[in-house]
Amino acid sequence: MTTPTLRQPVTAVRPGQAGGLTAAGLITILLGAALPILDFFIVNVALPTIDRTLNASASMLELVVAGYGIAYGVLLVLGGRLGDAFGRRRLFMIGLAAFTITSLACGLAPNVGVLVGARIAQGAAAALMLPQVLSTIQATTTGERRSRALGMYGANAGMAMVLGQLLGGLLVAADIAGSSWRPIFLVNVPIGVLGLLLARRNIPETRSPSPADADLAGTLLLGAGLFALLVPLTEGRAMGWPLWTWLLLGASPVAFATLVFVERRMDRAGRVALLPLSVLRMPSMRRGLSLSAPFFLGFGAYMFVAAVTLQDGLHLGPFEAGLALAPMAVAFLVASLVSSRLVSRYGRYVITVGAAIQGTGVTVAILTVLSAWPEITVLNLAPAMAIAGFGQGLMMTTLFRVILSRVPAESAGVGSGSLVTVQQVCLALGVATIGSLFLWLSEPDVLGMRDAFAIVMAIQSVVAVVVCIFSRRLPDPR
Repeated sequence: MTTPTLRQPVTAVRPGQAGGLTAAGLITILLGAALPILDFFIVNVALPTIDRTLNASASMLELVVAGYGIAYGVLLVLGGRLGDAFGRRRLFMIGLAAFTITSLACGLAPNVGVLVGARIAQGAAAALMLPQVLSTIQATTTGERRSRALGMYGANAGMAMVLGQLLGGLLVAADIAGSSWRPIFLVNVPIGVLGLLLARRNIPETRSPSPADADLAGTLLLGAGLFALLVPLTEGRAMGWPLWTWLLLGASPVAFATLVFVERRMDRAGRVALLPLSVLRMPSMRRGLSLSAPFFLGFGAYMFVAAVTLQDGLHLGPFEAGLALAPMAVAFLVASLVSSRLVSRYGRYVITVGAAIQGTGVTVAILTVLSAWPEITVLNLAPAMAIAGFGQGLMMTTLFRVILSRVPAESAGVGSGSLVTVQQVCLALGVATIGSLFLWLSEPDVLGMRDAFAIVMAIQSVVAVVVCIFSRRLPDPR
C-alpha cells in the first residue's frame, strides 16, 4: 500500500504577527470552536418550552438535536479538506458567517419544521468552521506548546457542552421580551460578528501546498449510512416502527461496508480517502478514537436525559434545570485546569482515574434519584453532578491530547476531522439511541421517569467501567 506524501503546510502570516498562532489567535479560534459545541447542547434544556410553543412531537424534538449532529458529523472531514485546499482561516470565517446566519434563522423559526431545517443548515455551517480550529493548532504549533493548546481545546469543548445547558436554562427562564426559547439561538449572532472581526486580525492563514481532493464518494456513503442509521432510531419509536424504518436500518450496514471498501481502494491507489486508513491506523488515533466513541455516545445521552428528567420528571423550571448543572460545569473547569499538570506526571492514567470518578458520580446520581424521588432539589443533585463533571473533565481534555499527540502537521486536517467526526456522530447517536430508549422507558405504562433514569444512568456506569479498563492500552501522550 502506498501512502501519499504531503509536504509541510505553508503558513501565511499577517504583517505584524510574530509568526505561528498567537495567544489572541488561540483565544479567537477557541471562541469559534465553542459555538457549535455549545449549540448542540444548549437546546436540551429548552426542549419542553419549544414543545409548548411550537406544538412539536417528541420525535421532532429529537430531530432538533440529532439533525444538527448528523449534518455536523457527516460534513466535518469534508470541511477539513476544504480548509487544507482554500485556506483554514478563510473556511473558518465562511463557516462562522454561515453559522451566524443560520442561528438567526433558528431564532426566528415560525414552526418546528423550519426549526429542524435551520438546525440542519446550522450543523453544516459548523462543519465548515470547527475542523479549521484543530488543523490550525496542528499546523502552527509544535511540542509542548501544541500539547497545551490541544489541552485547552479539550477543556473548551467540554465546558461548552456543560455550559450550553446552563446558559440555555438562563436564557429561557429570562424570557427576554417574551421571546421564550429564541434567545438561545439569537445570542450567537453578536458573538459570531465579534468572532469574524477578531479572526481577520488574529488568525494566521494556513493551507496545505498539496491538498487532497474532496472524497465525494466517501462523503456521500458516510452521509447515507448515518442517515439510514440515525433517522429510524430517532423517529421509529414515535411512529410505531413502520416498514421504511426497518428498510433504512438494514441499508445502514451496507452503506458503511461499501464506505470501508471504497476507502481501502483509494488508500491503496495512493489517493487520500475521506478517512485514510494510514492515519487511522496510528496507535494514538486507532485506540483513542475507539475509546472516545463510547465516551461521547454516553455523554450526549447523559446531557439529553438529564435535561428531560429535570424538567419533565422533577418539574423544575428552565433556570433551575440549568442551575442543577452548575456544579458539573465548575467541577469540569477545575479538572480541565489541573489535567495538563496531571498528564505531565501520570500520562494516560489520568483517563483511567477520570473514568472511575465519573462512574462514581453517575452511581451517586442513581442512588439519589431512587431514594429521594420526586422530592429532589438542586442541592440533592449537586454532589453527583460535581463528581461526574470532575471525572468527565479529566477524561475529555486528556483524550484530545492522546488522540492527536502523534498526528504529523501534514495530516492535521485529516486527523482533526476524524476526531471531531467521531465526537459529533457519537453525540448524535447517543441522543438517538439511549435518548430514545429513555423516552420509551419513561412512559407511565412502561417504567416511568424515575426507573428509566436509573436504567439509562446504569448504562453510563458500564461505559465508565469500559473506559477505565481499556484506557490503560492508550499510548502515553507525554
